[in-house]
Amino acid sequence: MSSQYHDPANVTNPEHSEHHIIGPGTYILVYVSLLILTGLTVAAAFVDLGILNPVLAVGIACVKGTVVILFFMHVFYQSKLIKLTVTAGFFTFLVLITMTLSDYMSRAWGLW
Repeated sequence: MSSQYHDPANVTNPEHSEHHIIGPGTYILVYVSLLILTGLTVAAAFVDLGILNPVLAVGIACVKGTVVILFFMHVFYQSKLIKLTVTAGFFTFLVLITMTLSDYMSRAWGLW
């Protein structure tokens, strides 16, 4: 009776996938990479790149955010539907940041 509703391939509910356990080595690698990226952000703050400083800082922050989303939020091991949803949200964030930075950089500061 219950075998009639059993879905061994998990086709009807792909969001209920098998849980993946991440070992401590992966978390240590993510921690070290986030520390390196934070050091890179601090180092980039001391280099005068002109108008590209905020762009570089936001780029490094996006890479750090991607690492956190993929491993701490376990999106790397989820179904394609969840990956697509997270990617759409991240793309929307990038569009909003790009529009904000383009408005900020196009202003004639102090020339009015």
